[in-house]
Amino acid sequence: MPFIASLLTTLVAILVYLSSAKIHKPQNRLAVQAIAILIAVVAAIASVFKNIVIIPAGNVGVVELFGQVSERPLNPGVHLINPFAEVEEFSTRLRDIKETVEATSQEGLAFNIDVSLQYKLEPQKAVEVYKAIGTDETEIVISRFRSVVRETTASYPAEAIYATKRQEVANRLRTRLGEQLMPLGFVIEEALLREVELPDTLQTAVQQKLKAEQESRQMAFVLEKERQEAERRRIEAKGMADAQKLVSQGLNPQVLQLKAIEATEKLASSDNTEVVIVGGGQGGLPINLQIDSASSPGQRLAQGQ
Repeated sequence: MPFIASLLTTLVAILVYLSSAKIHKPQNRLAVQAIAILIAVVAAIASVFKNIVIIPAGNVGVVELFGQVSERPLNPGVHLINPFAEVEEFSTRLRDIKETVEATSQEGLAFNIDVSLQYKLEPQKAVEVYKAIGTDETEIVISRFRSVVRETTASYPAEAIYATKRQEVANRLRTRLGEQLMPLGFVIEEALLREVELPDTLQTAVQQKLKAEQESRQMAFVLEKERQEAERRRIEAKGMADAQKLVSQGLNPQVLQLKAIEATEKLASSDNTEVVIVGGGQGGLPINLQIDSASSPGQRLAQGQ
């Protein structure tokens, strides 16, 4: 319609210009012609620009001509189209929907859960979205989003949703939403559990149970550590006992005699002033007598006695 209006305006301006020749006064004739030319030029430029459409970044265009939708969407940039066609723009940027959903747990307990869905339109599916849903998909997405949230939470106990399996619930939400919305032309980026609002009594009971479980795990850790320490000490004591047993088994009279001879040889080669008596001790061990270098030979003999 804007193109037709611009075209009619141009034609009317041309007719006015041609009819201005019947005006007798030159000044009036020139004024009418100037105005007619200006209107014709503006209308002609508007008609030309109607053939050009600019799709901004982060958007995609769908072309419709007389009820027929083009199968090829328009990517961001400048495009030349039929002047009688209409272009609908769709955003392909990431969108974030925040909802507070009244859900129930596996036990049938009612609670509120704040969830966030981040999704975007797949550009190549814009034509299908336009045909099947239209220009506003929010209502369709939100209704399916709420349904999947209720379906997912009904499979988990309240305690798991509140604390122990929040990430697992979020991952399952994302998977189920992908199964629901991908065929419609939407890509699911994230499904986030922002807050789970349980009744006060149930929330207190869950927190106490989690605290008791944490203390129990800590005690089990301490007991396991003590058990490992006791096992280490037992193994260490057994190793020492085995070592002593091996040593005692190896110290027979022949080995002791050999060790005595080796010790005697070392003493004899020492620079210290000593007297070594072989076989003077028990079991044939050498006796080492320390001699004072300042004493007389008689005193040394007495000491040797």
